[in-house]
Amino acid sequence: MQFFNHLGFNDSYRQGFPSRWIYTDQCLEAINGSPELDKCIRAVLNPADFIGKVPELDAHIASFNQYLAFDKWKIVRNGAEINFRRLEKVEIDEAPSYENSETEDEFLRREFTNVSVSALGLEGSVSEILDQRIKEIEKCFFGKAYLAVILMAGSTLEGALLGVANNHPRSFNSAKASPKDGAGKVKQFHEWTLSAFIDVAQELRIVQHDTQKFSHTLRDFRNYIHPFQQMSSGFSPTDHTAKLCLQVLKAAIHELGQNVGKIGT
Repeated sequence: MQFFNHLGFNDSYRQGFPSRWIYTDQCLEAINGSPELDKCIRAVLNPADFIGKVPELDAHIASFNQYLAFDKWKIVRNGAEINFRRLEKVEIDEAPSYENSETEDEFLRREFTNVSVSALGLEGSVSEILDQRIKEIEKCFFGKAYLAVILMAGSTLEGALLGVANNHPRSFNSAKASPKDGAGKVKQFHEWTLSAFIDVAQELRIVQHDTQKFSHTLRDFRNYIHPFQQMSSGFSPTDHTAKLCLQVLKAAIHELGQNVGKIGT
């Protein structure tokens, strides 16, 4: 009841009050087609309520979109924001099935020693800076500066992917997942988000699906570089979140180093 009262209702429990299911149906029927319905969906799918479980949130969104598709609407999560997009035609997205996909615990147990960006083939000065950042991020983690780990891991991974993209522009621009502007033209690399870089890297098979899957935590929570964004969501970084972000960075750098030579072959 408190949930719907935040959406403009003014109800209270009393004798003869309907069951929760009936009450929910009545409220949804009342706000259907109004701006409050948008607020309702955004509240239910609020990324701040899925800290550490962002893949689960994306699964809920994908499932919900199968129903919205027939009304030519789609929910799109852009980092920590939930938006709605009007479709020109009915689009039904089917989530790909991946066998042998790792659990979060299995992903965290993967070991990466002496992670280096030298295998990425970037300019020497860029490689040195990224290597220094990785060492500093590890110091922050052991020093329990968890927010610093999350923010620096995100920017470091984005820098590495940008460097790889600059070396292979045709492959990155030709990928289906490459971000487009309103005219359907691929955006310049400096306009790409970390999310776009990761999705294209996975499409090019230079990072694994599991690395892409767990990168949600890193690419979303780095948005809390803005203090008011962190305050409004109530986000408080933990050692587990920081460890997952650091592991995503190490896994991505390791996999890029192994596969970057295969781009375009």
